[in-house]
Amino acid sequence: MATTERRRFRSGTVILGGMGVLAAALTACGSDPDKRCVDPDTYRTLPVKECDDDNGRGSYYYGGSVRNGKAKGGSFDKSSVKTGGFGGHGSGHGSGGG
Repeated sequence: MATTERRRFRSGTVILGGMGVLAAALTACGSDPDKRCVDPDTYRTLPVKECDDDNGRGSYYYGGSVRNGKAKGGSFDKSSVKTGGFGGHGSGHGSGGG
């Protein structure tokens, strides 16, 4: 009886693990690139409220990456940023950070 219980446990683990992989694949295939709030003059990242507030100084920056608090490799133009599918990476085009 203990062998049967172990076998059921293993198969349940495999099913749950497979569902996690499926969820990750569906998330990676999303159509929107990463976005972050950035100061358009300095490319420094800002709190989201700086982009959501009408008086804020930030603009959304799509794709790319952040290093030492500065965004680079993306664009302020969402439509110019390609998104990667499963196992892919988004690549940015357009405005480069200085």
